[in-house]
Amino acid sequence: MSEKKLKHLEFIQGVISRMAGNLFYLRGWVITLMAGILVLLTQVTVGKLPVIFLTMIILIFWIYDGYFLSLERMHRDLYDKVRNLEEEKIDFSMSVSEFKKLKKNSIIFCIFSKTLLFFYAPLLISALYVIFSIK
Repeated sequence: MSEKKLKHLEFIQGVISRMAGNLFYLRGWVITLMAGILVLLTQVTVGKLPVIFLTMIILIFWIYDGYFLSLERMHRDLYDKVRNLEEEKIDFSMSVSEFKKLKKNSIIFCIFSKTLLFFYAPLLISALYVIFSIK
């Protein structure tokens, strides 16, 4: 494999690694915020507002996580494309616009991917359970 192709693949892999790191940090933040709000609920009687806020936080982070997963998938497609290119055609482009139209890369498809669904759905269900169990 040529040095030019290797360097381009390294650039793309760097972006993929950052996206994966962002996904990890987002999940850490949502767990931290959820734990904090649930601890607050056990200490004081404040009504349903913090739990509604928690539900909104979970939904926002879920969508944001889906966005980063979508970007990561598009960059993986770019990586695959560059991997199969001939050396003369390598232009060091980092554009992923041609991969946006793929269904598997849409934000909605990523939000409901198994990875995110099995993480955020239980959080959302537990937050909704707390909302409806508060008297």
